[in-house]
Amino acid sequence: MRTLNVSASRSYEIRIGAALTESGEAIRAATGAGKAVVVSDSNVAPLYLQAVLSSLHAAGVEAVGAVIPAGEASKCAEQYLQLMNFLIEEQITRSDALVALGGGVVGDLTGFTAATYLRGIAYVQIPTSLLAMVDSSVGGKTAIDLPGGKNLCGAFYQPWAVLCDPTVLDTLPADFYADGSAEVIKYGLLRDPELLELLAKNDREEIIYRSCTIKRDIVQQDEHDNGVRQLLNLGHTVGHAFEQHSNFALSHGRAVAAGMAVITRAAIAHGECDAAVLPALLQALEESGLPTEATAPLSALTTLLRADKKRKGDTITLVVPEKLGSCCLKKLPIDGLEDYLRPGF
Repeated sequence: MRTLNVSASRSYEIRIGAALTESGEAIRAATGAGKAVVVSDSNVAPLYLQAVLSSLHAAGVEAVGAVIPAGEASKCAEQYLQLMNFLIEEQITRSDALVALGGGVVGDLTGFTAATYLRGIAYVQIPTSLLAMVDSSVGGKTAIDLPGGKNLCGAFYQPWAVLCDPTVLDTLPADFYADGSAEVIKYGLLRDPELLELLAKNDREEIIYRSCTIKRDIVQQDEHDNGVRQLLNLGHTVGHAFEQHSNFALSHGRAVAAGMAVITRAAIAHGECDAAVLPALLQALEESGLPTEATAPLSALTTLLRADKKRKGDTITLVVPEKLGSCCLKKLPIDGLEDYLRPGF
């Protein structure tokens, strides 16, 4: 097992290679909880929920499961309130804990619930998708979606531990694995071009370790997303708009992939990016079965782009590729956003 230490407002370990069947002891050690609610979804629960509950019981922790419908639609106010009421019914106290067993939706919803129930209780992330392992489970961003936009209601709230068991990826459908590949490609463009080669070789443990290392390092510099952490939004401003325009029929990873292609083309057109980035990006996206073109016209995205949570007053900050392994932050007036992006479409 490989371990990464995260030093943030709460320090914790990311354990890569931690077996689900041994998760109970790790959860008890990290949280000291006497009781835990394991939140999962309708896809993951039939595969792994019982294993985690059994491991918690064996570690002397009382544990129950809470299962939500799979899909982005569950990252909403209704499911959040249902989960809160479930915790009340189960008499969960401040000495207890939540466990997120699933992908990004489960992790975000569980984390936000933990951040706000009784003004904050312990929680542990057990990501079961590649996307969650390399990105959403690390760094303490928790949120639910609102009708006006994605992740508009949330909190920065670091987990007590992150337990990654790469063997669960064996049961992950190919489409979901591709979603996570988009975030790995993002890290390749940001900091580590060798990740593109590792992705092609399907070296899963190394991919997870190196991706988490990059995110860990960035989060430690800027936990609350006021500076360098904004680099992690590469492809996300346009990607979130694509995602929402499709009413979430387009998955997050595919939306981000299309967003990275758009911003790279735009940056090249404006003379801000090495032209060699685009073929490398497109090859990596194609090999992972991800889109390489815009999934909606720019004219249909105006309102969504302007509602992006990264907007500050009349400006918005984009992440712009410069060369393979290097990106920069570019602040634009909101009225100039569409003109900047247009060459990317």
